[in-house]
Amino acid sequence: MIYVSEIAKLLETVTSLSASELAPLIAPAPSAEMGDWAFPCFKLSKALKKSPVLIAADLSRDLEINKPDFIDKIEAINGYVNFFLNKQAAVRAVLTAVKEQGKDYGGSDIGAGKTITIDYSSPNIAKHFHVGHLVTTIIGHALYNILNFLGYRTVGINYLGDWGTQFGKLITAYKRWGDRADIEERGIDGLTELYIKFHKEAEIEPTLNNEARAWMLKMQNGDEEALRIWKWFVDISLIEYQRIYKRLGITFDSYRGESYYDNMLDAVVGELRKKNLLVKSDGAMIVDLSEYKMPPCLILRSDGGSLYPTRDIATALERKQTYDFYKSLYVTALDQNLHFAQWMKVIELMGYPWAKDMLHIPYGLVVFEGGKLSTRGGKAPKMEDLLEEAVARAAVIIEEKNPGLYDKASVAEQVGVGAVIFNQLYNNRIKDVLFDLDRMLSFDGETGPYVQYTAARANSVLKKAPPGLKEMDCSLLTDNYSYEVVRLLDAFPERVMDAGEKYEPFIISRYLVSLAQAFNKFYHNNIILSDDRELSAARIILTQCVRDILKRGLGLLGINSPEEM
Repeated sequence: MIYVSEIAKLLETVTSLSASELAPLIAPAPSAEMGDWAFPCFKLSKALKKSPVLIAADLSRDLEINKPDFIDKIEAINGYVNFFLNKQAAVRAVLTAVKEQGKDYGGSDIGAGKTITIDYSSPNIAKHFHVGHLVTTIIGHALYNILNFLGYRTVGINYLGDWGTQFGKLITAYKRWGDRADIEERGIDGLTELYIKFHKEAEIEPTLNNEARAWMLKMQNGDEEALRIWKWFVDISLIEYQRIYKRLGITFDSYRGESYYDNMLDAVVGELRKKNLLVKSDGAMIVDLSEYKMPPCLILRSDGGSLYPTRDIATALERKQTYDFYKSLYVTALDQNLHFAQWMKVIELMGYPWAKDMLHIPYGLVVFEGGKLSTRGGKAPKMEDLLEEAVARAAVIIEEKNPGLYDKASVAEQVGVGAVIFNQLYNNRIKDVLFDLDRMLSFDGETGPYVQYTAARANSVLKKAPPGLKEMDCSLLTDNYSYEVVRLLDAFPERVMDAGEKYEPFIISRYLVSLAQAFNKFYHNNIILSDDRELSAARIILTQCVRDILKRGLGLLGINSPEEM
């Protein structure tokens, strides 16, 4: 990354494009054998009426004549102009940047002065925090960290599902079969049982659904008893959620749930009427979206009750007013694409140009012993139980591998929780994720524990290093194993930027595995601490840079890195 702007300026002298146009096209070469950086000539092919292969050959020949000192050679390879950096100069530049920039290396000020709101986690009150909530929580938190590292003011919003028909159902169940003392003692377990019981009984006695709707209308109309019971349910639920968030190391800037926006819904409906967007259909009020090849967006039910789109529109209007966001992200499941497309289109039709700045960030399902999870049927495993199991298994592995480890319980917690987080972030977010504790806790695969162990290994080496090893002879780090590590250290800022621009944390997790693999090859093929003080000094500095970037990358994903494992 340090040399991209210089390479762009060099290409500017032999092409019709400016350096600012060329820089984004320059990408890391796929392997060291193909150089360090590559410029594709396909964009020039049409204008020059020549094949990319011929263009690359011409450009590389012209550039090779007066290449600067930081470039060893320039070659044409399959339509690309590939640049081989002077290894000694590149090592010095990269390691100096990592050391001097410290915790800022990889970050940016590209987002300075811009606010991004991120809506994530958002569990439904009175239901257990289950593994299905994990993906939105972890992806949202990683994006929060990454975008903040890129200079944006990030606002994490937990839009709690604390309003809606389900509370009418739960109040109905509580009034019919609940016991206050039992709920006080058992907490959310008791509420979940009531919720499940309601659905089972409603199959036998369908009129229960009418009773539930009536309670919900009472809540909307400010009925004192309904709101008192509802508030009690909310308080019980938050106790569990806060415990899990603390364990995951996650905090939020806002906990405004659906209930907060209830008194804003009339204004939304009024504005839609004033702008002639509301249409009556079978007693309900809708916004017709047939022109945009979408089903109608339901705003009010036939009984006058509000719906999710109504509340989402009110929420977006309030967030824009409060935060004046540059972008507003909603991290929810892929199967909600239509829902978000509908109500965001309504905001556009209302005449708000910032509608384009609201983005749905979708993700796939968690596959866990039988497919999609269901709270209604009582089949969704509790997140707390899964975290406990992950930590317990990590403790067993640590006991086997390093029984004398100091503070094993703390390390097991970091490894177990980290393994769960890393597993969710290792693939493109729209892919389904297999929740397999055995695989995700492996210390040998492409896993969180593998990256954590590599960082701990580097830290162990640094603890053994003798004092006074400060000078760095860059010529001693030009072997293939050392240089591959340097190339990856150089790539860190680009990977962070890519992850932020694409809202894809997996780009960083994949990068961390690659860096860990490269360092472990370096570690096994080079003696880091030896009698040669100059060689040891150079390799120690490289090791320190790797440890720092592994820890920083894990931190962006929301994962702690143990000092020792």
